[in-house]
Amino acid sequence: MGNRIGNLMDVRTDIKVLDATIRDGGLCNNFEFTDEFVRALYEMNVRAGIDYMEFGYKASKTMFKESDFGKWKFCNEEDIRAIVGDNPTEMKISVMADVGRCDYKTDFLPKKDSVIDMVRVACYIHQIPAAIEMIEWFHELGYETTCNIMAISQANSDQIAQALAMLGTTNVDVIYLVDSYGSLYPENASDYARIYLEAVENTDKKIGFHAHNNQNLAFANTIDTLSRGVSYLDATVQGMGRGAGNCAMELLLGFLKNPKYKLYELLPFIEEYMIPLRESGVVWGYDLQYMFTGLLNRHPREAMDFTAKKRGDYAEFYKTLLENE
Repeated sequence: MGNRIGNLMDVRTDIKVLDATIRDGGLCNNFEFTDEFVRALYEMNVRAGIDYMEFGYKASKTMFKESDFGKWKFCNEEDIRAIVGDNPTEMKISVMADVGRCDYKTDFLPKKDSVIDMVRVACYIHQIPAAIEMIEWFHELGYETTCNIMAISQANSDQIAQALAMLGTTNVDVIYLVDSYGSLYPENASDYARIYLEAVENTDKKIGFHAHNNQNLAFANTIDTLSRGVSYLDATVQGMGRGAGNCAMELLLGFLKNPKYKLYELLPFIEEYMIPLRESGVVWGYDLQYMFTGLLNRHPREAMDFTAKKRGDYAEFYKTLLENE
């Protein structure tokens, strides 16, 4: 399974923590966060020592109507600047661009004119050629880049090997292992991490991990892949993210030994903003319906529908999923 790097007392200086609360959490509330919320989260992330904050998606304005979503579905330059100014901090700013769902040739400024530092290109494994084209475009514009290969638990080992070999020849900075369905366990998350790490062994590329919490393993999988050498770690405050949510930032900061990360800074923000957000009716987090889809290695869309309809017939739902296997 590969050796562990360091030990529980070590500080690993290669670790980078990325806050995806607005981007993945935005899938829970249609990206309708107030500017006050986003500004408070930004200031909290800076104080807590977070390395990157992802503001949302750069979605296509021809495919998606701006009036149907909150502004962080589109991450206009002026909207980000209204929160961060010129971002005179150590923390970098990231946005996500989905293959096939963004107008990347028209919607991105050259890096020198933008407050964004990193563009994360999200794709499924069959979209790797399109992802590479985007990565090279963003690299030319001057951005740091990542490739987030989604739903990796559904890809076969040949596809994964091919994708990693192709990405190895590009200018991508970080390749992300993404457990979109929350179906991985620490054992196989580690196996994937080893495959990804071996693929970039003789390069300066890094590996990242993005977890979903369908089986209550987002944090466990994150720290297990970290222990194998994965260095870019995604988390969200209180695990806020699509469906069962993500690795909780407070768990991750409680675990990391680097004194630059300050768990305490999250707590007033959670009290003042996250608790009221939940009380307002925004729903995310572990529940049985998400466990079932994670267990069966399926997209959580049926579980999300179950949640939206406020259903409670778990046995019937599980039976239906099994019948449709």
